[in-house]
Amino acid sequence: MNRKTRAVAGFTLIELVVAMVIAGILAAIAIPAYSSYVRKSRRTDAKTALLDLASLEERYFSTNPQVGYTNAAADLGYPAWPATVGSGYYTVAAPLVVPATTSNVATYSITATAIGDQTNDTQCQTFTITNTGLQTATPDPTNTCWH
Repeated sequence: MNRKTRAVAGFTLIELVVAMVIAGILAAIAIPAYSSYVRKSRRTDAKTALLDLASLEERYFSTNPQVGYTNAAADLGYPAWPATVGSGYYTVAAPLVVPATTSNVATYSITATAIGDQTNDTQCQTFTITNTGLQTATPDPTNTCWH
């Protein structure tokens, strides 16, 4: 038998198509999951900025008890409101400050709002902290944004 056998090298078209379909399915599953984890990790920017601002408000209050809390950006070390914080995925508006009266104590409320791609994090669009330490987020139906 003098048959010449030809060596087979490479992929057939069918094998290539099957490999592309499998890669497409894996990408369709992995990319959204990865994006979700990235958005969750960016929440740290908002929480860190709010905790820092709350600390700055308390420091300002302790050094200026006659004035109370402040909503002036310069008093808290920021150039202006709204301020972009962290990696640029949240902005912080001017703190909502209620001065003390004869019947009420001074209060503040600070909110960070998602911007850019972070607005796709539909569970945690805004984070808020108050002078009492109350930490909330919206819409956050399961109360997990601050955890």
